[in-house]
Amino acid sequence: MKNNLLKKKSRLNFIQKIISKDLKNKKCDYIQTRFPPEPNGFLHIGHAKSIHLNFSVAKKYDGICNLRFDDTNPKKENAEYIDIIKSNIKWLGFKWKKIYFTSQNFEKIYQYAIKLIQKNLAYVDQLSKEEIKQYRGTLSTPGRNSPFRNQTIQENLILFEKMKSGYFSEGSACLRAKIDMSSPFIIMRDPVLYRIMFIEHHQTKKKWCIYPLYDFSHCISDALEGVTHSLCTLEFQENRELYNWILKNIDSINKPMQYEYSRLNLEYSILSKRKLSILVEKKIVSGWDDPRMPTISGLKKRGYTPNSIQDFCNRIGFTKKEHYIELDLLENCIRNDLNKSTPRSMAVINPIKLIISNIPENYKENIFIPYHPKNHSMGTNKITLSKEIYIDKSDFSEYYIPGYKRLILGKKVKLRYSLVIKAVEIKKDKNEKINSIICICTNLKNKTGIEEFNGIIHWISNKDALPAKFFLYDRIFNVKFPELKNNFLNYINNKSLIIKNGFVNKNVLKNKNFSTYQFEREGYFLLNKSKTDNKKLKFNRIVSLKQKWKK
Repeated sequence: MKNNLLKKKSRLNFIQKIISKDLKNKKCDYIQTRFPPEPNGFLHIGHAKSIHLNFSVAKKYDGICNLRFDDTNPKKENAEYIDIIKSNIKWLGFKWKKIYFTSQNFEKIYQYAIKLIQKNLAYVDQLSKEEIKQYRGTLSTPGRNSPFRNQTIQENLILFEKMKSGYFSEGSACLRAKIDMSSPFIIMRDPVLYRIMFIEHHQTKKKWCIYPLYDFSHCISDALEGVTHSLCTLEFQENRELYNWILKNIDSINKPMQYEYSRLNLEYSILSKRKLSILVEKKIVSGWDDPRMPTISGLKKRGYTPNSIQDFCNRIGFTKKEHYIELDLLENCIRNDLNKSTPRSMAVINPIKLIISNIPENYKENIFIPYHPKNHSMGTNKITLSKEIYIDKSDFSEYYIPGYKRLILGKKVKLRYSLVIKAVEIKKDKNEKINSIICICTNLKNKTGIEEFNGIIHWISNKDALPAKFFLYDRIFNVKFPELKNNFLNYINNKSLIIKNGFVNKNVLKNKNFSTYQFEREGYFLLNKSKTDNKKLKFNRIVSLKQKWKK
């Protein structure tokens, strides 16, 4: 029993160990976390990691996880993003206890700012944004005090009221904390707490023209909501100094504890909302939900499942060490999930006609194959062998190629689940392009006999063929670490989307229980319910079968 407990304990990540210790030492009586997105864009796979952590930790310790929109910058925010974020979280399989908006507490946050002024711990600065940056100093040189730093408390109260009433123009004044301009932590060098923005807020409308900065409002919101553990990524590690300073000096009763973990860095991807928005603005992608985007909406549209994303989050774990995660891991998670429940079928993405000359024109043979090789409860799929079929262009070569295990002129191959055929002739158009292959069936009378052949290829009968468009999605960047490049746009993979016209078996429309298919040798595909302009079925490639990616 003791060994089992030790094994169970060893599986805890470092955050779970901290929480277990905090509960044991009575630092807190319960656990409350929050997922605090800014409604300024779509959530991406990095946010999925944070969602998974905050909600799963709360569940593990019978606690609460709330959803809070940190809506302090109306210039970049949009109410549309709020609905999308809520939808993404639900789709991933998580439920929040309550929904909060930082804007609900604007009046309280404003009063806390006044309290800091009254304690002579905040002042209204009228330096420009560029001057504030110059005065702040660098990592190797201390900052300098602003000439407005020594204004009296009364002066600052009057000036702050003027900021609130719209007396100052944007950028001409701000409220700063009075801490230490020589602090080794640059964030503690009199950080800005409030700035002026004359723009309507999606929640508070035109009530305010001053808005608190994230660093000021975030910790106060945590305290007001009763958060016990404020979990954030490592770039906020230094912010913890300011987080604790603010809570201490506003005399907050609740003192949430901030802990940091490494953010997700994923190969061949960028996980910056600002940079992702550039891809959208420049129309490199069709939108935030483009299936090539690492957004949750994009992954969903491509065909990723909630289970695969949760599995991915579990596998990468939560540590303090910054490193890049291989994209192959994410792709393997969706392969593993789809492999269990996805029916198999044949599709021809680059079709070429093949005619079996020695069978009758009206020849028709029904072949029944299981939808899944291991899960027979999924039923069977009927395919038809006829005189004319389609095969993939890559499955035929006019000339001998060493090691080529497909159809070659004068050689034999086996049609998957069916006959052995031999290519005897090719027909070309006026441009010398092959438009059909003439074959003979070599084992028509004795299909059960053993006959040597060069390989096995997939095919679709012209009687079963349903025209389809295949959207072959791939990695959007052709370098592993695009975020480390000076201009990430120079490394766009021009083959991240290839569109092919081919055929699928008509039975895909008959079985409404399936929307995802494994097309043999091609990969996993999602049937997109929206038709293309020419009424063809549309399939998104979710992920290829296990192959080494090449540029």
